[in-house]
Amino acid sequence: MGEARSSRGQNPHLVLGYGFHGTTLPNSMASANLFEQGGGGASATYFGELEEALVHQVATLRRRAQQTATTTNSHHGHTTYTTDSESSSKNNGDQGAVAADMASQFDQIPLQQEKQHKAYIQQLESSKLRLAQMEQDLERARSQGLLLGGSPGGNTSAGAAMFDAEYGRWLDDGGRRMAELHGGLHAHLPDGDLRAIVDDAVAHYDELFRLRAAAAKADVFHLITGTWATPAERCFLWMGGFRPSDLLKTVAPQLDPLTEQQVVGICSLQQSSQQAEEALSQGLEQLHQSLAETVANGGSVVDEASLGSFMGCMALALGKLSNLEGFVIQADNLRQQTLHQMHRILTIRQAARCFLAIGEYHNRLRALSSLWASRPREVLVADEGNCGELSIAAQPSESQFSAF
Repeated sequence: MGEARSSRGQNPHLVLGYGFHGTTLPNSMASANLFEQGGGGASATYFGELEEALVHQVATLRRRAQQTATTTNSHHGHTTYTTDSESSSKNNGDQGAVAADMASQFDQIPLQQEKQHKAYIQQLESSKLRLAQMEQDLERARSQGLLLGGSPGGNTSAGAAMFDAEYGRWLDDGGRRMAELHGGLHAHLPDGDLRAIVDDAVAHYDELFRLRAAAAKADVFHLITGTWATPAERCFLWMGGFRPSDLLKTVAPQLDPLTEQQVVGICSLQQSSQQAEEALSQGLEQLHQSLAETVANGGSVVDEASLGSFMGCMALALGKLSNLEGFVIQADNLRQQTLHQMHRILTIRQAARCFLAIGEYHNRLRALSSLWASRPREVLVADEGNCGELSIAAQPSESQFSAF
């Protein structure tokens, strides 16, 4: 409109074309003659009317734009038209969806915090249980060290203490597995259910051999001397464990009836076990002899002149002692293979009776050790004529060999 007022010398058709987007007034020619003839007053009147017409036309265009403003959106080849009211309702719907999403997220925050709190409480409870279990294992290890020859403040290695604790836990788990075997046999479970219990018992013994392998690497003397076992069990130890051929002799009579093929398989297994035991025993005996000769021919630690010879002798003896670990691991492999072979030869119910008999045999040895440790001053002597009757003989205060 400023341009309309300042364009006095221009063509009125051009002015109208700018203001009305190309439309012209019907009396445009008359207006031009009036502009040319009327002078300054006529021109002022003409421009006032022109300004009112422009304002009226702009107002009309704005009302129409507000009432019928449309937006064209293309989607999959179709053209849709949305009015201002529809777009505002759509915006309100979008804002409502965002608000609902935010509200749901805020609602989930307390639930997440509650879950984290519960997980933290469960972690604390499990930590307390593990701590209590560790305290029980340490207490059991201390008690075993006092009963089985250990002494307070003794030179017990960390590997030996760890094995004692793990072995005590293994014994507790073994008691529960024996109860499952006993219950499964007496309940006449199906072979499928009983097989799962037997396989678990085999895996339980595999776990023991894994613990023994770690103990042999940490402290082979603790394992081979049997300080982890009870006194009665130590009487039957061979290379830190049970002798496979003796175990077969003990268990086989309790597996009747056996088929001919099973008898042949057990006899073959017993013979091969004895041969392997003899080979390992001969190798260990040669190691003992060689170690004794090495230590006997060493120098003296007191004599400074032979100190170098002494150190060389000790280094050689240490190298030979390291072979003890190999013998114990080979013996454990033989024991483990024997148990697995028995599992393959026997049926499911026979295997369950076999592992139950092995567990009960070692339980009797441990019970015998407890009775021996708590025996009275009198000595129980079994009557040769009747093993069920016991006679008590007074123990003399002095040894009968005191004269010698």
